[in-house]
Amino acid sequence: MDHPALLSSVPVDYSERGIFRSGLKMSHLQLILAIEDHGQISAAADALSISQPAASRMLGEVEAILKAPLCARIARGVELTQYGRALARRARTVFLELRETAREINELRTGSGGSVSLGSVTGPAVNLAVPAIRQVSTAYPGIEISIQIENSNVLVRELLSARHDFVIGRIPDDMDPRQFNLIEIGEEDVCLIVREGHPLLEKGIVNPADLPGYDWVFQPSGTLLRRAVEDSFLSAGTPLPATIINTSSIILTISIVRNTNAIAPVARDVANLIASNGSQAGEIRILPTDVNIKIRPYSLITARGRALPPSAKLLYDLILKQSTA
Repeated sequence: MDHPALLSSVPVDYSERGIFRSGLKMSHLQLILAIEDHGQISAAADALSISQPAASRMLGEVEAILKAPLCARIARGVELTQYGRALARRARTVFLELRETAREINELRTGSGGSVSLGSVTGPAVNLAVPAIRQVSTAYPGIEISIQIENSNVLVRELLSARHDFVIGRIPDDMDPRQFNLIEIGEEDVCLIVREGHPLLEKGIVNPADLPGYDWVFQPSGTLLRRAVEDSFLSAGTPLPATIINTSSIILTISIVRNTNAIAPVARDVANLIASNGSQAGEIRILPTDVNIKIRPYSLITARGRALPPSAKLLYDLILKQSTA
């Protein structure tokens, strides 16, 4: 959406009062953030539950107000210009402050112990987050804790969008690490799981050449665990599996593995928890194999320049302490 004509010589009042007097609305800021998140105007419109023509019209309104091009077309959609990125960065701060204001007012009104939103990859959620949450809930029964289990690609982007106070995971390769503060707190051992009675369990130690003949359940393409598994196949000179089911849901992964001959890579802490369960989900076994899957250590990650509220800092510190225990 490059509109050079918008870069007129007409003076623009870029003060806070001037911008909002000129008609800039919260819905305009939401649109810019949605475009940055999705890279397409149609996808941004869907995320905001508006039509694509309405989104395009709103974008034109913002560009006219600021007299600067905010988007540029690229092969796969659109990307923000330097002006758009500057607006998006400030917009995220605005929405973060509004969220924190609502949180503080609610805590004052209800007398609750505060609220925390945490995102985590699966392994550390089991061995670090759960024990820390138990301690916090016991000591501060009024606290409200929300936890989302996802892959790092999703979690870190949601951290930047102020949907989480902090996350436990890894910075994706395509993101600027200067946007974050992180403390490395542990390593995640990865293993392969299959159903009870799987044919490969009869082989003893399974080598890489035995694996491509079966269906696999992977995390979505581009995630760190997925790439680590693919790298392990390539390093062993083994072709990648022909049939792959993509899902980030551990529940769906377990269900598929339990009911088919599919193989899935998961964190060993999670596999041990499932395998020791007496329920049907416990009909999962760790596949003995000499496949070496290396994934880089995970960290406590916060957004740079964003202070943790007291309730989130409490949980953050407990998880950090748990990791060094």
